Amino acid sequence: MRILITGSSGQIGTNVGLALQQRGDEVWGIDNRANTWTDALPTVICDLSSCTPGELPVEGRFDAVLHLAAHAKVFELVEHPLRAMENMRMCFNTLEYCRQNATPIIFGSSREVYGDIHRHITEESEADFVVAESPYSASKIAGEAYIYSYAECYGLPCLVYRFSNVYGRYDCDVDRLERVIPLFIERIANEREIVVFGREKVLDFTYVDDCVDGVVRGIDAVVAGKVKRETINLACGQGSTLVDLVNLISLALRKKPRATYEPTRAGEVTRYVADLAKARELLGYQPQTPLTGGVPLSIEWQRSIGVLKDV
Repeated sequence: MRILITGSSGQIGTNVGLALQQRGDEVWGIDNRANTWTDALPTVICDLSSCTPGELPVEGRFDAVLHLAAHAKVFELVEHPLRAMENMRMCFNTLEYCRQNATPIIFGSSREVYGDIHRHITEESEADFVVAESPYSASKIAGEAYIYSYAECYGLPCLVYRFSNVYGRYDCDVDRLERVIPLFIERIANEREIVVFGREKVLDFTYVDDCVDGVVRGIDAVVAGKVKRETINLACGQGSTLVDLVNLISLALRKKPRATYEPTRAGEVTRYVADLAKARELLGYQPQTPLTGGVPLSIEWQRSIGVLKDV
């Protein structure tokens, strides 16, 4: 297969791209920055929010487009809402390319579209598009709406993934995007203070290998015509508090955390656990790595690239 990945220099894009290459697929990427992790993925440097709709700087036809490009830090988009509008432009410009070239699209959405919910397990039909908790969630809701409309009006095959707190390999580029797990690992390892926003939060942390497995299964299903218009949660299916996370990291590092707890910040979801029934039924998806297993793997990854020197 020949696959185009937007946002190919990010964590999910890098991992999925390399996995596809490893099994023999041809992969091309588009991103607004070079990939800092690998030079194995051919990448066109381009700001998708500034492109002419439908005119992406790539040649030839693709079997599918995996659209991951987005500004992804929820609280940063509360502070800079224009970036949420850029997310919508990136999605629309890519979607127009897919329509004009009759290319199936797989869209990286987020559990943020469910809002600040307090149910125990969340299935796909429970997203509340009336209320958006943040500009970021609004941008993902808008992206899903555009994609559903193109599927309805133009028969464009599509698959929407709602990701949840993906962590692991290639996620510790803190100069670009500060993620909670690599940040806590680095600070606890070096006995620095951490601030935990939301002692009450319950989140569904997804180890990156599980995420990649689900995405690749979805690409295969869409290209084969087995999936034509679906929305699927992709997560671990287990809830953990931020207190659980801090304790797991501390135990693995054998360090006592210096943690301060503050209220949840504006726009942040405080509870989410994914219902994975549809992912299991349609894709045969079975996550293999709970947080208890993923945290040590993440620590070893950060050690391997020198982030945790002498720890």
